[in-house]
Amino acid sequence: MPATTIKLPAELKQRIASLIARTGKSMHAFLLEAVERETILAERRREFVAEALDARDELLRSGKGFAAADVHRYLRARVARKRSTRPKARSWRK
Repeated sequence: MPATTIKLPAELKQRIASLIARTGKSMHAFLLEAVERETILAERRREFVAEALDARDELLRSGKGFAAADVHRYLRARVARKRSTRPKARSWRK
């Protein structure tokens, strides 16, 4: 595994040290887990934004979308485990 050096402010390093003192983890293990977790979050965020942009492009291309009130009604019913008809996409262009 290639080595990477990271310079931490003394106060942050002390905060981390006090957190891991009771866990039995090393500073290396703690930082590795933190970097992995943040990497996964950044990847998920990037995927989420890409999907949102694709959905926006589809909305603009098709001219169809869902009324928020219809979607909310449908989701409330689903959460309550009640039957509900799916909302229908409607043209929002005039």
